[in-house]
Amino acid sequence: MGILWTLIIGAIAGWLGAQIFKGGSLGLIGNIVVGIVGGFIGYWLLGTTFGTEIIGQILTGAVGSIILLAIVNLLTRGRAV
Repeated sequence: MGILWTLIIGAIAGWLGAQIFKGGSLGLIGNIVVGIVGGFIGYWLLGTTFGTEIIGQILTGAVGSIILLAIVNLLTRGRAV
């Protein structure tokens, strides 16, 4: 059940990050990956600032997703993707 929650929270966090960071949507699978990796980045930077409940995990993942999408955008600027 833990892997299912990770995928669901990752998908929501990735989608939320893509909505806030316009032009960052990568599709469903891409949003899940960005959300999961963003969750690690967010937790590494923020710890449990937003709490350990589901909403806090989604917000932490969304912040990490925005950071990850900004870095990807900087690295791929000007390239046709």
